[in-house]
Amino acid sequence: MIGIDWLKPEVFFGSILYALIGVGIYWISFVLIDKLSPYKLWEEIVDKKNVALAIVVGATAISIGQIVAAAIHG
Repeated sequence: MIGIDWLKPEVFFGSILYALIGVGIYWISFVLIDKLSPYKLWEEIVDKKNVALAIVVGATAISIGQIVAAAIHG
């Protein structure tokens, strides 16, 4: 049976805070990768239809998300 501990304000707002921190770290990491790449990712993927680059960027996004989630989860 699921308890109602998650309804306590400190648990609820702590979860929201960790989620916001995780999204912020994820966004900063993705922007950093975009800046370090030798070309503009959005232009290359959308305008030039580079599917291989889209797959690499998607895999990178998933890996950053997993790393951030693991770091926050502890």
